Amino acid sequence: MTCSRTQCIEPGADGFPRRLDGVRPAIRKLHVSGTITDLQPAVAIVGSRAASAAALQVARALGRRVAERGGVVVSGGALGVDTAAHLGALEGGGPTTVVLGTGLDIIYPERNAGLFAAIVERGGALVSMFPMGATVRRGMFLRRNQLIAALADVTVVVAAAHTSGSLHTARHAVALGRGLAAVPGTPATDALVRAGAAIVEVVADLDRLLDGDPRGDERAPLEGDLARAWEALDPERGRDAGDVARALGVGIPRALSLLDDLHATGWILALPGSAYVRAP
Repeated sequence: MTCSRTQCIEPGADGFPRRLDGVRPAIRKLHVSGTITDLQPAVAIVGSRAASAAALQVARALGRRVAERGGVVVSGGALGVDTAAHLGALEGGGPTTVVLGTGLDIIYPERNAGLFAAIVERGGALVSMFPMGATVRRGMFLRRNQLIAALADVTVVVAAAHTSGSLHTARHAVALGRGLAAVPGTPATDALVRAGAAIVEVVADLDRLLDGDPRGDERAPLEGDLARAWEALDPERGRDAGDVARALGVGIPRALSLLDDLHATGWILALPGSAYVRAP
């Protein structure tokens, strides 16, 4: 294959990112427009396309701060959080890398064509695992999430629902042994914090994270019947108040009260049919 006006970079070649060494499954070829920088830190900032105005402000501020610290912002170029993070990086005077879920010649979303051109002009890059002409398909965006995480030292999830593709990026970051942080305030980011992700709410939290002193979840652990009720649930298979009552040896009203408390504090998720599972 030939790449017009782009580079095709393979492992071992000059310019192939060292952060991709050892990634499995191996990324065998990158298509690049612009310059992939090897700056420290490299921070992936990802999140919802439909994020709130407040979340977008946070993403933009975090992107700006990464650039001010001399690092590079990595994201997926989507509308919403991704776009805000890229814009913040440009405002901070730093480069940013857009990891596309299409071929480099397919600008998606089209609304970001001007932003993508500015990113390349200002020392950043558009990167894709896919050949020229590859069009939008859902599975491709899930595959590119691994590359977003792999190009970064730490991934920050700003806003996400439980079905968000950002969670795939988060899982890849953990699997690769990279750092993971989240901005509380949405269902999935709250769950990530409960699962051990660092907390990033303001720029100072990002500084702490990058300086090796991440801010963690400061809530007290579950105790007593609440802990026992949580342990009676499963992370995947839904269980109801009757299951919890039998496991704890209590009545249904007590089991319902415990489940209500756990649900209100985000420890468990409600499923259709009055069933519950542990939050991720």
